[in-house]
Amino acid sequence: MIAVIQRVSSASVTIDGKVKGEIKTGFMVLLGVTHSDLPEDIEWLGKKIVGLRVFNDEEGKMNLDLKTVNGDILVISQFTLHASTKKGNRPSFIEAAKPNIAIPMYEKMVEFLGQELGKPIQTGEFGADMKVSLLNDGPVTIVIDSKNRI
Repeated sequence: MIAVIQRVSSASVTIDGKVKGEIKTGFMVLLGVTHSDLPEDIEWLGKKIVGLRVFNDEEGKMNLDLKTVNGDILVISQFTLHASTKKGNRPSFIEAAKPNIAIPMYEKMVEFLGQELGKPIQTGEFGADMKVSLLNDGPVTIVIDSKNRI
C-alpha cells in the first residue's frame, strides 16, 4: 500500500461538478492498493499517517501531528501509484489491486484513519473521474510504502 501525503491548507475533490469531500488544514492522501496488501498494512500505514509530525510548532519546526493541530484528512483512491514504467512509455498497472480487493481495503483504511484521528474522514469516490484541488502547505509531500518498513 502506497500513500502520497501532502500537507495542505485546503483540499477538495469534485465529481460531476459537485464537491464530494473538502478539508482545510490537514493531509490530502493519495492511496494506492496492491494485490498483496494485508490488514496489517492498513494499521501500520494508518498509524504512520496520523502520527506524522510535519506541522510547525511555535518555533517553526515540523514537530506537531494532525491531532495536535486539529487537522483533517481527505483520502483519494489512486491506482496509478502502482504504475510500472520499466518497459516502454505506456505504464503497466498490473501491481494495482483489482476493485474487488482494492475497494474493501480503501474503505477499511478510511475507517481506520477515522478511528485513529477521532473524526470523520473526507473521501473521493473509488473509480470515479475526480477533480482534485489542493493548496500544498510548505510544500510538504511524503511518500510512504507499507512494503518498505525498514
